[in-house]
Amino acid sequence: MKQDEMGGNRSLAEEVTEILRNRILQGEYTMGEKLTENKIAAELKVSRTPIRDAFRQLEQEQLIEYVPNKGCFAQGFSKEDMKDIYAVREAVEELAIRKVIQCADDQAIRKLQEQLEKMRVYTQQNVYEKLLQANEEFHVMIYRMTESRFIVQTMKMYQDYVHLARKETLKKEEYLSEIFREHEAIYNAIAARDEEAAVEAARDHLKHSSERAMERWIGRR
Repeated sequence: MKQDEMGGNRSLAEEVTEILRNRILQGEYTMGEKLTENKIAAELKVSRTPIRDAFRQLEQEQLIEYVPNKGCFAQGFSKEDMKDIYAVREAVEELAIRKVIQCADDQAIRKLQEQLEKMRVYTQQNVYEKLLQANEEFHVMIYRMTESRFIVQTMKMYQDYVHLARKETLKKEEYLSEIFREHEAIYNAIAARDEEAAVEAARDHLKHSSERAMERWIGRR
């Protein structure tokens, strides 16, 4: 969903939650800024009920803080938070790749190759939105290929944050070929059933992904 655009099959509270989550993660609400139900409800043209529901969800995600008798305040997403996300992601992705090489069949690997080819085309054509989707789906496919509910669920816990980091880096054309080559290296090692090479390729990609994501915090804490 594009920011501030509502519609589809999700509940109104879920739509509002995503809008507010994106605003917080992208820094549109500054750290410690008070979030007012009435103001947001009027802006989004909704009642206060879905705003309250969104606040409760975002408080659970620790993206806002409720202070009794004062209200809700944006907590933001810091450089240290992003470092932690990528540290967790590296550990989980290594586990996923090892499991994929041990158990994935040839058909699943061929589908991963098809996804890589989509990325190649979108990279060459610089089709930003489709490339973002293809990039995310490449990683989602690896997680699903493990057939592990725990690994897939863990991925879902942090994918919103990684999604926002990807949005920023994929807007920079000079990164596109570099990002594609990193994914190609991961695929080639998986296809060759070379577990250590695949893990190393994934580590290399996540190291560079983390560095690219950190650029948004240059000059900030």
